[in-house]
Amino acid sequence: MLTRNLSEFFDYAAHLPADFGRATARAVFLVAPDGFARALESASDNHYMAEDGFDAQQASQQHRQLQRAISQVVPAICFSGHPDTPDALFPNNVFGTADGRVVIGRMRHPVRQREAQRSDIRSFFTDILGYQEVDLDRQPHPCELTGALVIDRARGLGFIGLSERCDEEGARLMHEAFGLRASLMFDLTAGEYHTNVVLSILAGRAAVVCPAGFAEPEVAEAIAGFYPHALRCDAAEHAGFVGNCIALSPDSVWMSARADAALRAESRATLVAAGFEVRSVALDAIEAGGGSLRCCIGEIY
Repeated sequence: MLTRNLSEFFDYAAHLPADFGRATARAVFLVAPDGFARALESASDNHYMAEDGFDAQQASQQHRQLQRAISQVVPAICFSGHPDTPDALFPNNVFGTADGRVVIGRMRHPVRQREAQRSDIRSFFTDILGYQEVDLDRQPHPCELTGALVIDRARGLGFIGLSERCDEEGARLMHEAFGLRASLMFDLTAGEYHTNVVLSILAGRAAVVCPAGFAEPEVAEAIAGFYPHALRCDAAEHAGFVGNCIALSPDSVWMSARADAALRAESRATLVAAGFEVRSVALDAIEAGGGSLRCCIGEIY
């Protein structure tokens, strides 16, 4: 099922068991911020990206600290970056996995389309892990994978925010490539570039929602209402990248230090009640590039 109809989607989803697969990734991969700089093409539709203050050395140090920290709960490998691909430290938009498949996304901007040509990353999945390759980069419709698509891996549900970085055909292609049971399409607020900045589904048990990022508030509320635990972000939490969090184990949710500092006491209590310990890493240098912790994480299922 791929639909925009809220009642149709949630009526169907309500009867699905949480048996689609692992709720969190069995391993993760990162791409080092080598050549980290402001990518002008990406900046054209990412208002989170800073005008200046790009510190490549600090970004590299923080990225290494991120890998070291998350490796406490999940195996974490890191590929090298390249100066020709300054946004490559956000690999989840380009490479995604599901049940023995690696999906290659179609990026909107040429500076990011180059990332999809990484033969070493493709080979890691196909030759080393033996995954089947599903290459969406060979068609014209933007579909920036788990930037645009937030997945409830426990139930096989997709939440796809439409923007300049993912159109309806791109949504269909991703829904099919990831083999999802049902996906809901909705419009993001003008100026929002990726769904994973305004929505996170944590191990199938909790939703973190930034209502202002949705063009229609009822969509955000319907998603929040579907889960037993829901954190509805206020403006400060939204701006602080709280929505860009990720569960990397059944009992830990990870976000940047900036997001952690923005987290209200009641929001933290919601996460604790859902069974999550909040873990954070300083990523301010990386956040100048317009993304935060979840954007840095490629998941291996």
